[in-house]
Amino acid sequence: MARVKVPRKSTHIDMTAMCDVAFLLLTFFILTAKPRTEDPVPVDVPGSSVEIPIPDDNTLMLTVGNGKVFFSVDGSDIRKATLEQMGEKYNVTFTPQEKATFASLPVFGVPMNQLQSFLKMDVDQRKEYKQPGIPKDTTNANELSDWIREARKANAALHSKPLYVTIKGDSKEEYPTIKTVITILTKQKNNKFALITTVRAATKK
Repeated sequence: MARVKVPRKSTHIDMTAMCDVAFLLLTFFILTAKPRTEDPVPVDVPGSSVEIPIPDDNTLMLTVGNGKVFFSVDGSDIRKATLEQMGEKYNVTFTPQEKATFASLPVFGVPMNQLQSFLKMDVDQRKEYKQPGIPKDTTNANELSDWIREARKANAALHSKPLYVTIKGDSKEEYPTIKTVITILTKQKNNKFALITTVRAATKK
């Protein structure tokens, strides 16, 4: 008896649902990703064999390089409130446009007496401008200390939680600058902070 041949049919898989999921995931990651902030000075962070992630928000970062210190804090609302408090402290009146510009700045490093001129620059001018860094010393009254204190106050008032303080310094940066920053933090009784490093393989003995 002849064998009955079953006709072969090509397999069809509907990929519409998979494509929808892929595009949804891609859109989610694009919208939630935090853009990388360009450092105002070249910073080659020291290596470490231990990896501890830094929170994605509620973070204050002090970038140290070439003997200068630059200030950055997460949240446009915190930046705006901090600027207003610093203006009251230093008797400087900032316009709504200057406040909006400052709230959009990811990082800055200029003295208070140059801040308004810096904020009036356009984007390209600010990129080309070599910021001198925030004035610092180990006394209780210095601009870097005031920026840190006012940012912590603003964050506590707006979000009711402490700021996570980090220090990002060049691996070849001179020790006195890092020491000054740490002294400023400890004088504010802020003894918990993180030093940013990059993960590198441990050296073989």
